[in-house]
Amino acid sequence: MTLMRRARKGITPEIEAVAEVERMPAERLRRLVAAGRVVIPFNQVHSPDLCGIGEGLAVKINANIGTSADHHDMKEELEKATVAVKYGADTIMDLSTGGDIDEMRRRIVKEVRVPIGTVPIYQAALKAAKKGSILDMTEDDMFSGVELHAKDGIDFMTVHCGVTKASVSSVKSSSRITDIVSRGGTFLASWILHRDEENPFYSNYDYLVEMAQEYDFALSLGDGLRPGCISDATDTPQLQELLIIGGLVKRAREKGVQTIVEGPGHVPLNQIEANVRVEKTVCEGAPFYVLGPIVTDIAPGYDHITGAIGGALAAFHGADYLCYVTPAEHLSLPTVEDVKEGVVASKIAAHVADIARGINVEQDDRMARARKALDWEKMLSIAVDPEKAKLYRQRRKPKDDDVCSMCGEVCAIKIASDYVR
Repeated sequence: MTLMRRARKGITPEIEAVAEVERMPAERLRRLVAAGRVVIPFNQVHSPDLCGIGEGLAVKINANIGTSADHHDMKEELEKATVAVKYGADTIMDLSTGGDIDEMRRRIVKEVRVPIGTVPIYQAALKAAKKGSILDMTEDDMFSGVELHAKDGIDFMTVHCGVTKASVSSVKSSSRITDIVSRGGTFLASWILHRDEENPFYSNYDYLVEMAQEYDFALSLGDGLRPGCISDATDTPQLQELLIIGGLVKRAREKGVQTIVEGPGHVPLNQIEANVRVEKTVCEGAPFYVLGPIVTDIAPGYDHITGAIGGALAAFHGADYLCYVTPAEHLSLPTVEDVKEGVVASKIAAHVADIARGINVEQDDRMARARKALDWEKMLSIAVDPEKAKLYRQRRKPKDDDVCSMCGEVCAIKIASDYVR
């Protein structure tokens, strides 16, 4: 029996564990899981450390790793996963497309304790490409990829069920600048147009749901038509796909299958709130998973910052789950250091939104009290990146250990402590 169905009967061990971490009454969390407004991704084969994603919970962040055809170093990708979790990633997605992707996935499941996600269409596309062309994928290839990942213990899977003949047609007739930027979305759109057939993940969605029931993994309904630049944001193809996904969320819930809804992409600041509200309305409160959103297109090398700006605003307005963006976005496969920078930026964005919603405020209060006491050891321990904070402090060490080299003897806090109170 799936977790959602068990939640409809009573409090489960998984719900108890997450409720304790989130400091939420277990009965309230049970109702949210039963309704599909909170998702706890896990696969019984993997049994990861549990986390809850959704309404009323702290905002979670995901880090993407994975090989490419140009660079496939398994050891490096595993190091990226370790670093991502160290700095606060709640989940990891393996997006490998180069080298031995099966071994890569299995090693991550074996060695990483947080929930693991994948995009099974990559498996099908790579298999077909070896025979000739991605367009030679069969329906069996697509569903076999899903089943293989489920058997390997994957906890949630991105499946682009909303890329249909109708929604692809709307892209062709639109004024989009960047057409389709989702890799999985492009695979399926090209397949649909080449073969003049419907997306099997949509036409045989009930079979996909049955597979999710059997293995109890969560469906992350992918935004294959997400905007790839801010001028394309909130356009007809994006909204049409979201409307399709809204109906699929309802069908999955009826079968007791957990669903997450993926969102844009590139969105200007003034449209972020509307995007969140539309998703929450159309998908009846399903957890919303956003890539960034990236709020300007002109900052390659700094897109961890543009993504963090958008992520903080999206999470404040109700997005539940942020997919990190690294400085290498749009430029190259990220390094280990890029992964760290991306995770830290997204972690800050999630925390900024949390404190605005009254969650985890005490962490900032602890930092404020440590600053008031000029307790540098405690300040460094509370910091989101203690190593970097320590490096900056020691880089220009002050004469007086109580203060920093910016103010020295004229430290405002020290003077106020002596004379104000």
